[in-house]
Order: sequence, then C-alpha cells, then structure tokens
Amino acid sequence: MEFLLLIISAIFVNNFVLSQFLGICPFLGVSRKTDTALGMGFAVIFVMGIASVFAWLVQKALVALNVEYLQTITFILVIAALVQLVEMVLKRFMPSLYSALGVYLPLITTNCAVLGVAILNVNTYGTETAMSLLQFFLNGIFSGMGFTLAILLLAGIREKLEYADIPKPFKGFPITLISACLMSMAFVAFSGMVG
Repeated sequence: MEFLLLIISAIFVNNFVLSQFLGICPFLGVSRKTDTALGMGFAVIFVMGIASVFAWLVQKALVALNVEYLQTITFILVIAALVQLVEMVLKRFMPSLYSALGVYLPLITTNCAVLGVAILNVNTYGTETAMSLLQFFLNGIFSGMGFTLAILLLAGIREKLEYADIPKPFKGFPITLISACLMSMAFVAFSGMVG
C-alpha cells in the first residue's frame, strides 16, 4: 500500500510540473508535438530513475565521508553524466528525435525537476535502509512518468489549438500558458488523494 501511495503521489499529487512548478522550460519548449514530447518524457523518466539510484549511492558516500554539504554539486554532476549518456544514445540510434529535442535535451542537466527529485528523495526517505533505495528508484521513475503525463497532455492540447479559432492576442504562447494554468488547477484537485 505504501508503494501504491508513493506512485499515485509522484504522478498526480506531487507532479513536478503541474503541482511543484519545476521543469517548466522543457515542459513549455518541447510540448508542440506529441511525438517529441513523448521522447522528452522517456528521456526524463530514464534520467530521473537512474539519477535517483545514483543519488542514493552518492548520498551514502557523502555521509560516510562527512561532506554532505557537497550534495547539490555531486547530484548535478551525476545528472550531467546521465544526460550525456542519453544524448549519445539518442544521437546514435534516434537521430530524428535527437534533432527534434534540440537544445532541450542537454537542458535536462539543469532541469530543476531532476535535481528536485534527487534532493526530495534524500530529505524524505533517507539512505539508511535498502528499502529507501527502492523508494528512491520508484519515486524517480514515477515522478518522470508524471512529467511525461503533463507534457503529453499539453502537447495534445497544443496540437488541437493549432486548428482552433483563437482570438489574435491569445494565439501562440499566451494560449499555451492559459492551457498550462488550467491543467495545473486541475491537478490541484488530486492533492486530497494522499495526505
């Protein structure tokens, strides 16, 4: 039951984009088409999941060495290395997705949602038990799925809005912001699901 609550909380209640407002840059920048949004979502899921595991290992090492103050810097280095790995794999095996994601792919390194999940995991679950490693991993994966859900929903809305009759002052980015705002308000309704 605890893991089910963690999953629901990560995807809906504490959605990094729509509830905590982290990771807005790729959320708004890559959500023009659903296929590129899905590609970015999978990249973020991978980086968040693996970064969560490495954050657990790094935090244990930092505590053992009594240098916990280096936490943020080491987490950023781990995330940067993982993003470079994702970038190389996409460039090699999926060049069209690599070019469609453009500058937003390397920006996963500075995506505050990825760093946020690593720091949130340490602050919430600690690193004392092996069970916390599983919690780190699940929270990372399902937080990435929450990001993917949010970006796919916005991409679908933006694709439909291209053919909608929208007043001239609202065309483009203004209607995107209004749509993201309405989505965020809808996700606030999930806050009562998990205490």
